[in-house]
Amino acid sequence: MDITVTPANGYAVVSVVGRLTAPGVSRFRSAVDDAVSRAGARVVVDLARTEFIDSSGIGALIGGLKSARLADGDLRIAAVPEPVARVLKLTNLDRVLRAYPDAEAAFDGR
Repeated sequence: MDITVTPANGYAVVSVVGRLTAPGVSRFRSAVDDAVSRAGARVVVDLARTEFIDSSGIGALIGGLKSARLADGDLRIAAVPEPVARVLKLTNLDRVLRAYPDAEAAFDGR
């Protein structure tokens, strides 16, 4: 799994390439924590190139959302591929994290 953090206009984009699973969760959490502290707690997790997410990855998304909201920000997800969307729907996480078509749309005007 590869993770990149890119600053954008008032938020940070955390891009995940590969599988967001237990072996890479600590790196993902570190990236999100860094993004929360540097981007005013507004973070978009770009899942466009994420192949799969397991329960550890789901927990990391929830943890990131909590961290961002505790810092008076938000964590949003974008470009969710169908296999990942299925897992989010099965776990009802799609009700907690609203998906946007792309990172730019996630904080567009909000």
